[in-house]
Amino acid sequence: MLLISILFIGIIIGFQEANHGLKEMKGFDDGTFSSVISVQEGEDYGRYEATILGEKVTSHDLEEKKKALEEISTYNLFTDIAKNFTDFLQKLISSLFSG
Repeated sequence: MLLISILFIGIIIGFQEANHGLKEMKGFDDGTFSSVISVQEGEDYGRYEATILGEKVTSHDLEEKKKALEEISTYNLFTDIAKNFTDFLQKLISSLFSG
């Protein structure tokens, strides 16, 4: 998970550098090239607003999404298969060594 996070941050930085390079190649600042990510403090104290690839995201939105994800109880097929496979291997190994 840490590696994925680091790579994602690297991609965002790469987008920002490419945007900066396009502006330098053009020779002037064009309004059609918007910043990849920008963060500014919101109207409420302690709230931040971010714009990622032109879409506004606020800390309030993230809190609502976090609560919604916590309330959803999803069934993960792969996790269930892995648990059953692990139980099977444990029973198989314990029967081989106990008997």
